[in-house]
Amino acid sequence: MQDPGVNPSNSARDEREHHQSLQDALSMAGSQLRRRENGEVDVMHAVGGVRGLVEALLPGFLFLTVYLVSESLYVSLAVAGAVALVFAAVRLVQRGKLVQSVSGFVGVLICAVVALRTGDAADYYVPGLWINLAYGLGVLLSIIVRWPILGLIYSFIRDEVGTWRTVPGRLKAYQKATWVLFAMFVVRLLVQVPLYLADHVAGLGAARLLMGTPLYAAVLWVTWMMTRKPADVLAEERS
Repeated sequence: MQDPGVNPSNSARDEREHHQSLQDALSMAGSQLRRRENGEVDVMHAVGGVRGLVEALLPGFLFLTVYLVSESLYVSLAVAGAVALVFAAVRLVQRGKLVQSVSGFVGVLICAVVALRTGDAADYYVPGLWINLAYGLGVLLSIIVRWPILGLIYSFIRDEVGTWRTVPGRLKAYQKATWVLFAMFVVRLLVQVPLYLADHVAGLGAARLLMGTPLYAAVLWVTWMMTRKPADVLAEERS
């Protein structure tokens, strides 16, 4: 059954356009979703592999560690910025995509500028709070308009583009999974905003590391499993 008033050809074309935009955004962020041979989502590839994990976590880890040891905002920012700059330079030398190569460094730079303006180490994490709020609202909007973002992304990997929204069970599954993604952003804010308001740099830094890429990878796996088609489940049970 398809949604009333929806032209199938227009719907499929719109979905392809939405998907292409998402793929471009994911590519620039260094994240590409794909399936492994066993049919499950390749979570490590989605976060850039071991290298991607290191590049995502190390600058923040060094900032927190150096700050707690030295209590110097300038030294901790310099160390984190230097490491991020090295990562960006290496990717550029290896002819990586420009946006993908410098995005990590630019992110650290923005955080550093915000912290330097106030002189408060906790403000290093403010841009991340705003980003989580923006992403959370975007994900919520996709649910409200019944174009759940995980449906757009996962349907391409599963060859369901143009069909998943016409099957009530598939749309419902992707809606539920996207609620889980939305919950991730909400939980991040519920945990990190109070720590920021309390100026608890150690707790905020630790929460940012644990609830960053590792949590994102876990949510990807959980939501992928939630949205398996019945045929996929039967195949896994028989194997």
